[in-house]
Amino acid sequence: MTGSDEDPRAVELKSAVSRLRRELAAHPAEFTDRAVAEDELAALAAMAVSGIPEVPRLRRSLLLIAGSIGSVSALSKGLADVRSAVELFGEPPRR
Repeated sequence: MTGSDEDPRAVELKSAVSRLRRELAAHPAEFTDRAVAEDELAALAAMAVSGIPEVPRLRRSLLLIAGSIGSVSALSKGLADVRSAVELFGEPPRR
């Protein structure tokens, strides 16, 4: 159930993370960093539930997930959706 006072960015993040977690769970191939992806997706889900997450932590989790499943083409759409949801929280600072 989505409350009217819930941050729409957090709702989108929860939804994207949930979809990617389901896709990853259904993906038959085992790969070395699968546990890393699962752990970081769990961390993103927890951050989305807890309120407004820390953007640097979101981005770190996204990088770890991308690094661990980035070569699995079957998961690329779900990964792109998670990335889009993370980007809703703001652009990275310019250096």
